[in-house]
Amino acid sequence: MKKLVDQINAEIANFQKNAEAQIVKGNKAAGTRARKAALNISKLMKEFRKVSVEEAKK
Repeated sequence: MKKLVDQINAEIANFQKNAEAQIVKGNKAAGTRARKAALNISKLMKEFRKVSVEEAKK
């Protein structure tokens, strides 16, 4: 579960960096990367919820 949380944190940092580049610099490619990171965060959060529920049952 620790590895999953680390992956989520890394993806959030990636999203923040690219979203900032899009907003501040108008970098369209960074916007694409930020949207991809947002999708990855969503998938990782669903996985976290599943793992978390399993851990709570123990």
